[in-house]
Amino acid sequence: MCHRMKSCITNAVSNFFFEYETPRQVLVRSKRVGVVCRLIQLGVLAYIIGWVFIYEKGYQSTDTAVSSVFTKMKGVGYTNVNGEERIWDEADYVFPVQGDSSFVVMTNYIITKEQKIGKCPEHPNSKNSCSSDSDCAAGGTERTGHGKMTGRCLMDSKTCEVLAWCPVEDDSNIPDPALLISAENYTLFIKNSVNFPLYKVRRSNLVEGINMQYIKSCLYDPEKDPLCPIFRLGDLVKMSGYNFSTIAREGGAIGIVIDWTCNLDYAESECCPTYTFHGLYGDAGEKDKARASVGYNFRYTQHYMEDSMEKRNLLKVFGIRFDIIVRSEARKFDIIPTLMAIGSGVGIFGVATVVCDVILLYLLPKRHFYSNMKFKVTELLEEVSLRLLCNVNTLQVFLFIQSKHKGATEAFL
Repeated sequence: MCHRMKSCITNAVSNFFFEYETPRQVLVRSKRVGVVCRLIQLGVLAYIIGWVFIYEKGYQSTDTAVSSVFTKMKGVGYTNVNGEERIWDEADYVFPVQGDSSFVVMTNYIITKEQKIGKCPEHPNSKNSCSSDSDCAAGGTERTGHGKMTGRCLMDSKTCEVLAWCPVEDDSNIPDPALLISAENYTLFIKNSVNFPLYKVRRSNLVEGINMQYIKSCLYDPEKDPLCPIFRLGDLVKMSGYNFSTIAREGGAIGIVIDWTCNLDYAESECCPTYTFHGLYGDAGEKDKARASVGYNFRYTQHYMEDSMEKRNLLKVFGIRFDIIVRSEARKFDIIPTLMAIGSGVGIFGVATVVCDVILLYLLPKRHFYSNMKFKVTELLEEVSLRLLCNVNTLQVFLFIQSKHKGATEAFL
């Protein structure tokens, strides 16, 4: 018994290591099926080479960059409002002044000077209009108001008296043309650094060949000077599709996209940025005057002391908001995605076999013949044993009848 079990185990191990099984294949000589199979395989091959490898770069791994953006404005503006001359430099018209990737350049403003805390009438166009003191609830406020109502209705202005920074702001008339229309000639310097940590590659938009002498004289042009990091504001607005005089009056927003799409299979010096400009809001073509919010504006104050009393100048600033967005993708050859792309492509080749099998087994007139050639049907062991048993019993009956017949014949003779 042990010897037999040992022999069975030895045979099983031997068969496992020294035998090879392969699927049964049937060669079908059919022009229609052959053409269909080759066309499908050709399509799969074109997909793998054209789409996976050439277009999608399936043989490369990818990485996105960690980036930093620094900006600096240059230019001087001049205004003369009611005979009052003023010079504006970058410390006056840029908000914030730290050089962030998102900032505002002031192009127009409304100034309310020498405000101080006191009692004064509300703006006539506000919701605080009144006809009697009962319309001005003491201590109440309006969402669009400027202060706290005192409970008095001032008959000369038909508005409620408020405790506020007086005189209150009147922003109903926006200067046209914009007071700082000269901002069109300001220049913007952008310094951008990116780091692709997977490939240990660091790049800057101050690429090879850009030095101090070049920066002093260059100005960005998409065709003649596409790598210059200095941009004229008027050109930025124009390339975004807007009109500078229109957007300068009430403000707007422009997006600057710095695109780092690099193929690091080539030299690192060929990894350079491209700039695109997009108008976000402030389109001169929008004629709907009933929009809830037009342009871009905000307020800020300049506080000072005069005769031991705190005073301030209030400015409602209209400006162009610039948002600098860095978009990056670096690619480099990697054996792992290459093998994965090849493996998936080989798997897709099986589609041709499936389609051809469907045609052979279900669509062609000789489908039954092809089915018998492709599949070898085997019976279960129980069915085979039962059939053999039936055959044996039939043979025994036949022999018995034959022997009886033979004995009866001999007795008759």
